[in-house]
Amino acid sequence: QVQLVESGGGLVQAGGSRRVSCAVSGRALRTYIMAWFRQAPGKEREFVASITWSGSTTNYADTIKGRFTISRDNANNLVYLQMDSLKPEDTAVYYCAAGWAIAAQETSFGYWGQGTQVSVSS
Repeated sequence: QVQLVESGGGLVQAGGSRRVSCAVSGRALRTYIMAWFRQAPGKEREFVASITWSGSTTNYADTIKGRFTISRDNANNLVYLQMDSLKPEDTAVYYCAAGWAIAAQETSFGYWGQGTQVSVSS
């Protein structure tokens, strides 16, 4: 069982940066792959990035590769998504997820937070 709470969303200008956070609680946390997904208005939820417990392996969507960085602070049970060079099309609700595979399939993730809104204005 895992509980996930996102924070750090808000409004940012295009070209700016934002870091969203996910506080993780529960048991056997090192079992889980952590990931970020996002959902823009009128669109399906899409994969953004994922990371193993050790941080040794990461996986990124092509749409954000080179601009976003996923990381984790296991001592404090936190997962981060650092977003740089933000574009208006990055506007979405960003969801933290915990699952069992590094691959970008939504079905591999069984635990979800409530999401945090990131809005990028031009």
